[in-house]
Amino acid sequence: MREIKYREAISEALREEMSRDERVFLIGEDVGQFGGVFQATASLLESFGASRVVDTPISEQAIVGSALGAALVGLRPVAEIMFVDFTSMAMDQIANQCAKFHFMTGGQAIVPVVIRTQGGVGFGDAAQHSQSLEAWHAHIPGLKVVLPSTPFDAKGLLKASIRDDNPIVFIEHKLLYLTEGPVPQNDDYIIPIGKADIKRQGQDITIIAWSKMVIDSLEAANELEKEGIDVEVVDVRTLKPLDLETILKSVKKTGKVVIVHEACKTGGFGGEIAALIVENAFDYLDAPIKRVTGLDTPIPYASQLSHAVIPNPDEIIRGVKELI
Repeated sequence: MREIKYREAISEALREEMSRDERVFLIGEDVGQFGGVFQATASLLESFGASRVVDTPISEQAIVGSALGAALVGLRPVAEIMFVDFTSMAMDQIANQCAKFHFMTGGQAIVPVVIRTQGGVGFGDAAQHSQSLEAWHAHIPGLKVVLPSTPFDAKGLLKASIRDDNPIVFIEHKLLYLTEGPVPQNDDYIIPIGKADIKRQGQDITIIAWSKMVIDSLEAANELEKEGIDVEVVDVRTLKPLDLETILKSVKKTGKVVIVHEACKTGGFGGEIAALIVENAFDYLDAPIKRVTGLDTPIPYASQLSHAVIPNPDEIIRGVKELI
């Protein structure tokens, strides 16, 4: 199977869905002529024209509000918010309008809006461009939240998101765009939203992670294997809906759990997963649940400092060893 970059997988998914369904269009800052700040929408303007690849002013409220209006009259917009930090500027449209319209119309209206955005620490992007805010969006009933970790998952989940009739916040980690992985060619596959994936089978301990932390967890698991510790890595892929069945099955097998996420610890979605495990599988736990997370601090500007406040494979290894 060929290997392509994560951003190429995103671009392929957009191109295929726009070719398949003329109702699909892109809207956002710099998505057209510039090809997106991470080049995930490059060349789509040339292929589909300015009526379907719409460059906007710098107004997140206008981007999401326009996408919502378009969805309500039958289109299927993919709205790009350049950084997840900037969703705060459109939170009324996201949390109070997109998320609630289907409910408040008694199911008469659907809101097939995909909000593509980028999260996580990059290289010196500082406090306002580096946050991991997935828990904000997962807290809102009516929103689905997707965080793919591999090119294969990114393409399959984005295609599934575009075909879904619900509003979806689709978060891509900025450090994953140049990572490569196998993606089938000429295969119109989708990955069901709400289905976790066991990225690595193991018997001794379960690591639960999402987005880039899956990659770091796999690196840690490979190192731990050299010391005879067999780690299972569960990639939840979507926080809402959450595949609790797969998580509990792994917990019951290993009896020990480490939850890893880049977001700061307080209010992070890892606490929700931990609570669900305790509520549903407490008798299977052989040790307390361990969280390896970002620190409760704004992300520093200096690249070395920004990476010092989020988890890395060495910290994940230490977390596992505390339970073994």
